[in-house]
Amino acid sequence: MMPPSVPLERCFLDMFRNEWRLAQPAAAAVRPLARVAIVDEAPAEQYLAPEFELFRQLFAANGIEALVADAAELSYDGERLRCRGEVVDLVYNRLTDFALAEPGNDSLLQAYLADAVVLTPHPRTHALYADKRNLLALGDQEWLQAIGVGDSDRELLASSIPRTEEVTPRNAEAFWTSRRQWFFKPVAGFGSKAAYRGDKLTRRVFAELARGGYVAQAVVSPSERRLLIDGVEQDFKLDLRNYVYRGAVQLVSARLYRGQTTNFRTPGGGFAAVLAVPGQPGGAHRR
Repeated sequence: MMPPSVPLERCFLDMFRNEWRLAQPAAAAVRPLARVAIVDEAPAEQYLAPEFELFRQLFAANGIEALVADAAELSYDGERLRCRGEVVDLVYNRLTDFALAEPGNDSLLQAYLADAVVLTPHPRTHALYADKRNLLALGDQEWLQAIGVGDSDRELLASSIPRTEEVTPRNAEAFWTSRRQWFFKPVAGFGSKAAYRGDKLTRRVFAELARGGYVAQAVVSPSERRLLIDGVEQDFKLDLRNYVYRGAVQLVSARLYRGQTTNFRTPGGGFAAVLAVPGQPGGAHRR
């Protein structure tokens, strides 16, 4: 599935405005989304700080005031969430404390729980959709059939999701024995942090992950592309990423990398464009 022909900036703006309408219908009925806070820990120091600024400019160009801020700059008075003294309608959440459990995020958590601000994405979304243990259910053919998932959808899931199992103290030794067949990932991890390819895993690290909180996925060899970097041909691994909102693809991009996991450290690697070109009947090829 490829993104619609609507300009990407329009897709993003429509998404945030729709979140405002869905979460605060009474307020949205009398006024438009007015102020957004783009929040991360020490945002100026983040690798993607330029992206935060691009979103700030996008909001401003469309009549929405936007502030790029640390969560510590937020305050909640029991009625409104404020950033640098200004009332905030919506927080574009870029924090990786997904449950907002750290003390510095308490104002944001309290405002979210009181429905005093639109927070997107929010802890409930992450708990429902980002926990990698969901992949166990999506690979359980009997369960999928029992809840009414059709044959074609089950076949698509089976062909798209590598075999996934939860690592527990009871089955840890079996996973250690067959570790070369598996990639180990934390259930609530992100950005390839604390993820390990089995054939690179030490016994000490495995003992830590075997305590729980990890899934094992069958190893799948990544696609590769050969690029010319500073006049030298180099092979890069790649993955494709779909940015989706309410069932519609907004953007498809790729990450090029070398090493065990995706990263921004590889010279010549990082984000890459994905272009649709005419292909076989019934679809387009991506390059």
